[in-house]
Amino acid sequence: MDKVLVTGGAGFIGSNLVDVLIKKGVDVVIIDNLSTGKLKNINPKANFLKYDLSTIDISELINILDGVEFIFHLAALARVQPSIEDPIPYHHANVTSTLNILYAASKSKVKRIIYSASSSCYGDSDKVPQAEDDETNPLSPYGLQKYIGEQYCSMFSQVYNLDTVSLRYFNVYGERMNLDGAYCLVTGIFARQMLNNQPLTITNDGNQRRDFTYVGDVVDANILAAQHPANLNGMVFNIGNGQNFSINNVADMFGGDKQYGEKRLEPFETLADNSKAKKILKWTPKGDLKKWIKNYKIELGI
Repeated sequence: MDKVLVTGGAGFIGSNLVDVLIKKGVDVVIIDNLSTGKLKNINPKANFLKYDLSTIDISELINILDGVEFIFHLAALARVQPSIEDPIPYHHANVTSTLNILYAASKSKVKRIIYSASSSCYGDSDKVPQAEDDETNPLSPYGLQKYIGEQYCSMFSQVYNLDTVSLRYFNVYGERMNLDGAYCLVTGIFARQMLNNQPLTITNDGNQRRDFTYVGDVVDANILAAQHPANLNGMVFNIGNGQNFSINNVADMFGGDKQYGEKRLEPFETLADNSKAKKILKWTPKGDLKKWIKNYKIELGI
């Protein structure tokens, strides 16, 4: 890899990916509109461009892609609940932006797009663990939008001969995760509440289980997907740890008082069958949620 574009490179996962790529000597261009990304996350050695991919002029985007070999498309408006409350801006950010980047890439000499998909496409699946060929049943506009992005990637591979690969992330945690807002991931919510000496608020009964995946493992999966020697032609991979915990378990790892109350429509259990990524991408997750939370608490002083 000589030159790449990372969309959403000021965000949680994107900025971690950028840092690793730059350490490897890769020339990195970042596109981010800073709607959720942060300037402080941007590696000073990257070339940062502030654009909204849902409204960018396509000819300008094609010019930006001059010399770019790989695109890591992470830019998105994430989180399920706010997409239910206000789906239209989420559609523009998650679908229109993806179509624009795919179309511009098809007009350039980009070798492959690595698309950040979501395990939310499975919805409330009765089958555990979830495998890539299982039925999809998104329960939110966000889940559907991210799945539409996968379908666009597959179609561009078949119709436009643009090599693509989609990585379905399962509940990513780690350095630079968002602690702000009511709808950040539960690990971020619990950390913020501990910092503010508040009880840990748990939706439903807390027995719902999630597969938590370390951000460093997600970064590794992206790089391995880019470096894979054969065309991937729209293939989809689960990127999950392959182990899950109940929300009550996670609260116990943080150690705060629990508070129950809010009811919310959500999948009861997510668990990745990650055998396909292990076999084809040679990817192995290394993250340990318990150890990470223990160290994170020390770092935050809680």
